[in-house]
Formats: sequence, structure tokens, C-alpha cells
Amino acid sequence: MTEAIIHHTKLNDITNWGIRSAIGVIFITTGAGKFGPGFVNMLESIGLPIEMQIPIALAEVISGILLISGILTRISASLIAIIMLGAIFYVKQASSLMGNGGYALDLVILAGALMIITVGPGRASLAHIIKKLPRYLH
Repeated sequence: MTEAIIHHTKLNDITNWGIRSAIGVIFITTGAGKFGPGFVNMLESIGLPIEMQIPIALAEVISGILLISGILTRISASLIAIIMLGAIFYVKQASSLMGNGGYALDLVILAGALMIITVGPGRASLAHIIKKLPRYLH
């Protein structure tokens, strides 16, 4: 009973939007940085083809924008979860939770993405507003 009451509060909506926005900002900024030559060098150093630069950078930037706005959030969060799993297991090889090359932040972002996949965009989202428009227009 308490869970249902908490689920429909403004605080829950603000928290959901805050988590989506934090992850979105992180992915917009890191994704934008991946358009540069430094990311190409990193891809080569871990054995990935350099042709992956643009798809990875676009996936991060577009997913970040969609998360903040609250459109296609589950799909965007799924892409982010896949990217984070790649970062943890392929790039960092899950070698150290903390310290240089640690994956602690990656794990927190993965948890946030999984939460978004589970609960969806919430009421503080364009998806919710668009869904409610027909009711307001009549």
C-alpha cells in the first residue's frame, strides 16, 4: 500500500527526471567528446574498428538527449545499459572497482539505466505530456 502512494508523488517524478537528466548530461558530454581523434586512438588500442566511432558517439549523444526529454526512454536506457556493459567488461575488463581504470561510476550509470528501463519515463517527461494531449484538446 505504501509503495503505491510513494509511486505517484511529485517527489518520485522529480527523482525520476533527475536520474534521467544526470545520466543524459553525462552521455551528451562524453558522447560529444567521442567525435574527436582521441576516441579513435582509444578504439584502436582496445582492438575495435575505428568505424565504430560515429555510431558510438551518436548513440551516446542521442540517448542522452532522449533521456532528458523523456522520449523513447526505455530504448535509450537500453542503449546506455549496453554501452555501460561494454565499458565495464570489454574496455575496463572488470578488473578494478575503484582507482585508476575502475568501473564504479560505470556500474552506477548501469544501475540508473536499468531503473529507467524498469519504471519508464515517469510523469515529468514529454512522452507523458504527449500521451495526455488528446484529453486536454477535447
